[in-house]
Amino acid sequence: MRLLILFCALSLSAFGQTVVKKVDSKWIMEVDGMPFDIKGVTFGYHDDVANYDTYFKDLKSIGVNTIRTWGTDENTPALLDAAERYNIKVMLGIWLRHGRPGMEDDDSFDYLTDNEGMEAMYNAAMETVNTYKNHPAVLTWGVANEVYLNMATDEEKLVYSKFLECVCSNIKQLDANHPITSVEAWTFGLDWWEQYVPSLDIYGLNSYGPGAGVLQDELDKRQIDKPYIVTEFGVTGEWDAPADKNGVKIEPSDKEKYDAIVKGYSNWIKTKPSCLGVYVFHYSSGTDFGGVWLMTHFNDLYRPQYWAIREAFTGKTPDNSVPVIEAFSLPNETYNSTTWIPVELQVTDAENEALAVSFYYNQREGSRRRRNQMLPLNFRSNLEQGFEIQLPRENGAIKVYAFAKDTYGNLGIASTSIKVKDNIAAKREFKVPKAKLPFYVYKDNEHVPYFPSAYMGNYRAMEVDLNHTAQVHSGKTAIAISYNVGYDWYGFAMVDPANDWGDILGGYDISGAKTFSFWAKSDSSNVMATIGFGLIENDKTYYDTAKKSIEIKLTKEWKKYTIKTKRLDLSCIRSGLVIFSSGTGLPHKIYIDDVVFE
Repeated sequence: MRLLILFCALSLSAFGQTVVKKVDSKWIMEVDGMPFDIKGVTFGYHDDVANYDTYFKDLKSIGVNTIRTWGTDENTPALLDAAERYNIKVMLGIWLRHGRPGMEDDDSFDYLTDNEGMEAMYNAAMETVNTYKNHPAVLTWGVANEVYLNMATDEEKLVYSKFLECVCSNIKQLDANHPITSVEAWTFGLDWWEQYVPSLDIYGLNSYGPGAGVLQDELDKRQIDKPYIVTEFGVTGEWDAPADKNGVKIEPSDKEKYDAIVKGYSNWIKTKPSCLGVYVFHYSSGTDFGGVWLMTHFNDLYRPQYWAIREAFTGKTPDNSVPVIEAFSLPNETYNSTTWIPVELQVTDAENEALAVSFYYNQREGSRRRRNQMLPLNFRSNLEQGFEIQLPRENGAIKVYAFAKDTYGNLGIASTSIKVKDNIAAKREFKVPKAKLPFYVYKDNEHVPYFPSAYMGNYRAMEVDLNHTAQVHSGKTAIAISYNVGYDWYGFAMVDPANDWGDILGGYDISGAKTFSFWAKSDSSNVMATIGFGLIENDKTYYDTAKKSIEIKLTKEWKKYTIKTKRLDLSCIRSGLVIFSSGTGLPHKIYIDDVVFE
């Protein structure tokens, strides 16, 4: 009997058990029988497998005991193993698609009619649970993220709610050792969850700023007696921020960002009886608009949010202070583009380190990628004599940022706005991000700007692998397209946004490129293919401003193909690679590599 008891105990500890329960009117979480207060961050380095140990060691040093992901991929086993090495738990995400384009994902899934798609999501969820349920790093399942927010009608929400219950109830049958959380923006999911999703153990609520402090009141008003986690948290987001005189949303200062986390954790999270803890958004290094507002690092430099997380979770103040931009303003006038204008800037640093100052701008107009894009500004002079910046070739209000970097690796940022006039920019039809040449559509499947989501013709007989390694022209990977039958035709395209055929603004301004080139081959000498760029016709709202392709007979050896683009309108290329081919009597494969505009 003693051996049996010991065996059961060892088996339990092998995968870890998480429970939530109410003790003396307060909800608590326990892991293997020990209290567990969630001191978490959302994790943004899942692609950087080589540096997992560096990140988790750092997270441990700032008091983090759990991370949150939104989904799983080929890196998940390594991520969970690294988390376990540092005794960090994981809310493991299970992604469910959104019903319309929204803040999180430009998707358009139809829960009312797409039974096949729901079955695919269900099967993927069950596979995830079966694969990882015994891993000791798993804390809870995080099923979906802000799906209700990204749905248009109550009819859709009802169908989704019943589908969510189906997923969660079956997860519960597969795994009795980890509670189930579903995540929604603010309180948009509460009424639906309460009525239709009883299998949920914990409610995940994304809330920023003071709103996190009233979540308990929202549950109490609905007489909901269930634990919740603040699954995303930070300073007040742009969606709730007031606008300035130029219509640009006013970003909180670095001090406000720091205080929101430190004071917010103490006052809005720790004190709430139903709150199990928090995941601060976002442990990652940003390079865009959102990176400035919410991330712990920007271009790998420390932001105030990083040090705030450490103080909130450990009580330790920063090792080195972030430079403070005391004042930053621009003239209260409208200027023509390319004009040089004076800047008022005052910066202090507690350690009196040498500071490197630079300036950037952002315009919150156009496609999602353009709205988020941060672009450098020309500037001259120095802190002592005062700076001037040159206004960019844009039309309308722009947001201007001042960056102050110290020698420790801290980065202070402040922002303001100004209106610019430019007649050419005012006539621009599609506001999409300007691409920097050479612009790679595909190179080693790294930082790929387009999504491999457009399948045409007999697509069920086609398989696409962007990480193919056996037949490569250069680097480590190539695109491999396998056509598994000998008849009919098929097509494949890499597009932006994903899963869109001209209803959502996307793509890139690749103006200035003189050529489009790619390397290609096949495993057969009988394969004809039409390869190029541009797919969406101008009968759609948002189309490719140029389409160009060549029909080629592929060989068994790598060969470079080039299309001249100098005279084409490349101001909005939303389909960066397009391929059409057909059966040759037998299955075949096409390999593509090094696709680039230059």
